Parts: sequence; C-alpha cells; structure tokens
Amino acid sequence: MSSQYPTVVILLATRNGAKFLQPQLESFRAQTFGNWELLVSDDGSSDDTVGIVERFAATVSQRVVIVPGPQKGFWQNFVALVRSEAIEGELFAYSDQDDIWFPEKLARAVDWFAQRAAPSPALYFSRTELIHGDGTAAGFAPLFVRPPTFRNALVQNIGGGNTMVFNRSARAALLATPVDAELVSHDWWTYQVVTGIGGDAHYDPWPSLKYRQHGQNIVGANIGWRARMLRLTAFANGRVVSWNEVNLQVLDRMRDVLTPENAGVVDLYAKARRAAWPMRLWLIWKSGVYRQSIVENIGLSVGALFGKI
Repeated sequence: MSSQYPTVVILLATRNGAKFLQPQLESFRAQTFGNWELLVSDDGSSDDTVGIVERFAATVSQRVVIVPGPQKGFWQNFVALVRSEAIEGELFAYSDQDDIWFPEKLARAVDWFAQRAAPSPALYFSRTELIHGDGTAAGFAPLFVRPPTFRNALVQNIGGGNTMVFNRSARAALLATPVDAELVSHDWWTYQVVTGIGGDAHYDPWPSLKYRQHGQNIVGANIGWRARMLRLTAFANGRVVSWNEVNLQVLDRMRDVLTPENAGVVDLYAKARRAAWPMRLWLIWKSGVYRQSIVENIGLSVGALFGKI
C-alpha cells in the first residue's frame, strides 16, 4: 500500500434498493476507518435509490460518485465497478445495497493488508451474521476451516462478495479478464482469479456485517437444510455443470496469468469432467480440489461419478 492510511474505495452496486439502502449507507458513516470513498453503480433504479445516495453524499466529507450501471445483471454491475476509473484507491471493497456493516469492518481488513510486506495480489473476506428482512437475528453463515486456496475456489465459492476487500494488484489481475467473458458471479470470479494467479486469500472468521436475507436476494447465505437441498438440486438439475462450464471457459482464456501449478489443477479437473466414470474419482483426487466439509466433498465425489460436475 502506498501510505499508512490507504484509501478504500467502496464499490456499491444498486438497483431499486431504496427499502434497505439507508441503513447500509449509515453503516459506512459509522466506520472506525474513515479514509474511504464511495463509488456507486446504479443499474437503472426506478425508485428513490439515487436520491438516497445523493442526500447521503451531502452529509459526509468522503467523496461519493454515482455512475450509470450497464443494466445487464448483478454481476455485470459489480464488474463495471471494478473496471471503472471514476475513483482510484489502494483497496477496493464490494458492497451490497441491503446489508449493515459493523463499524470495524474496513479497519479489520486494512489491518490485515498492512501486515503484508509485499504488494502482491491479495483478497480479504469474512464470515457474516445473518438477519431477516426485518432486521431480526437469523444466525451466522458457516464457519470455514480449510484454507482458502485455488483448489477450493475451483469447486466452491466461500468468499461472500459483500465482505470482500482486495488490493490494487488483485484489481489489475481482475482487469485482465476478457471484457466479453461470462461469469457465474463477481465474488466467485474474484476468489478464483486472485488465488489462481498465486495471490493471497484470507478468510476472517469474525463476522464483518449483517447479511440481510429476504425474497429479493440474488444469492442467499449458504447455511441450513434448505441451502443443502438447494446445493443437491443444483447437482441434480445440471446447474453445477453449467457453472463449471462458465468458470472453466474464463480460466482457460486467462491461462497465461495462472500459476503453472494452478493451470495443472484446471487441466486435471477439466479432464475429470470428461473422463469415463472409473477415472473420474482418481482425477478429482489427483487434482486436489476440495470443498470445505466432509459432506460436501462426498457430494463432489458423487457428482463426479454421475457426471454432474
């Protein structure tokens, strides 16, 4: 980082978020680390979203910039924020429009980056506390214990985008993604690219925000029996297959920036998906890919056996 107090650019994607947006903006105001700026990409809101941001901007000393979004979908809006040159900073933090950040969220991430001597690509993300749409407590997201490496990122996204903070070097790597590439989600893309090129990923078990669960969530929390059933359904209905196709296509186009080891992991995993069934489990094992729990790894193996990965 270029200074003792880096500028953190908050990348806020909005679309018709007026119902929950104000508490999120107030949680920015309450951050104990105050050297942040806010870049908002509004994806064609028809409610008072833009007005709420404008009124908030008039009450804070930090810079706030609103740009028009691409109006193509949620991940495209976040990718547009990553590519935007409207604000420059040392660190970049994704933000949803309906969460509530804890006051120490940015400070804790900045502290982790400050402990790193090298400016190499790095990504921070954390656990979350869950709340219902009305703000009442709903528990916590899963606590992950296995390392956040590329071998995990290839088959599982454990990095909630709403908790992610990454540095300039990581952003530069993300900018190397072909502009016409299709993605599954902006956060899975970030996790795969940063770890794939040999960058550091750090999972903080401390919950950094209140993650609101409601009917309009694009992606909900990965917890509970309902979430487990949804994951099983995703294997059964072929959605995991299509996700893998999308991810592998992007990674293949970015092969030159992957480490040789991780390019080899991609090759083995891709080969496992095409191999005859007796070979699939061996190739999965040889690739070293893993999910975070024993049950999930069993599911990965069963999915491989039935050609559902």
